[in-house]
Amino acid sequence: MRYGFWTPVFGGWLRNIADEGMAATWDYTRALCQRAEQIGYDLTLVAELNLNDIKGIEQPALDAWSTAAALAAVTTRLELMVAVRPNFHHPALLAKQGANIDQISGGRLSLNVVSSWWAKEAVSYGLTFDEHDDRYGRTAEWLDVVDGLWRQPTFSYAGERYRLEEAICAPKPVRKPPIWAGGESEAAKTMIAAKCDAYVMHGDEVEVIAGKIGDMKARRAALGLTPMAFGMAAYAIVRETEAAARLEVERITTLNPAAPGFANFDQWVSGTQLERELKIQEYSVSNRGLRPRLVGTAAQVRDRVAAYEAAGLDLLLLQMSPQYEEMDRFAAEVINR
Repeated sequence: MRYGFWTPVFGGWLRNIADEGMAATWDYTRALCQRAEQIGYDLTLVAELNLNDIKGIEQPALDAWSTAAALAAVTTRLELMVAVRPNFHHPALLAKQGANIDQISGGRLSLNVVSSWWAKEAVSYGLTFDEHDDRYGRTAEWLDVVDGLWRQPTFSYAGERYRLEEAICAPKPVRKPPIWAGGESEAAKTMIAAKCDAYVMHGDEVEVIAGKIGDMKARRAALGLTPMAFGMAAYAIVRETEAAARLEVERITTLNPAAPGFANFDQWVSGTQLERELKIQEYSVSNRGLRPRLVGTAAQVRDRVAAYEAAGLDLLLLQMSPQYEEMDRFAAEVINR
């Protein structure tokens, strides 16, 4: 198993806790990432949203690409998986930018291509927001352009959305950055199987993840392409006892009516108490992070990680809070045991 973590560009991951002691600042980010590669983490995912989806849109959110460029210069081993939304970046310019960051890092860049989901953000910044299946049409063309510029000395392209004439990207990346993407619709999975190197999933139970991995492996094999890698988001809580870990889950999922975004929550929650509990957890922690149940003693969490590894998972993308301290604990008691 490889261990990655989300760079806390939003100042945390918990919607019910206003101050997690992990400010959305360059100083915190640099210290966290430098520490992470010292204690055994392999990769960081730098999310890209210009509006803060976790703490409220008026709160700070670090820019993904300038942050990644800075991290490339101050780290030595950590892979930098940077999220990119095709409707926010012209592919030829992003190819040039990405190649330069890969050069700065010595070949440590990878991309997490996200077909944008937040209409308000796109409208706020004056950008096109594609309807669902159109997003994947755009993403497929966008990837063709980036790949062509990274591979070929000159590259021309005539698509529905992008046109290039003898464009040049030099210097090239040290190595072609791996392309990760996620999505659960048929349009998303079809595009990812054909165009990407790796599939990233929201958190879920082992059996669900095993099924998704099996499905994508079959799609990939049917296309005659090389095997994919598989990653999953998860929120981790390691404590001396299972009871202590459960108390922490209770703390972070206790609803705060003053939290940004709470106003519409009661309309979102409906049906049985089980549905309500699940939705409360998924409101409280992003990316379905509590579903994998990486919660308990170190031994319990190691057992859960082993189960995901047996199911075919290659990478965990972890969220914790407060991140610096909890990542130290997780490294000492899970990664390095």
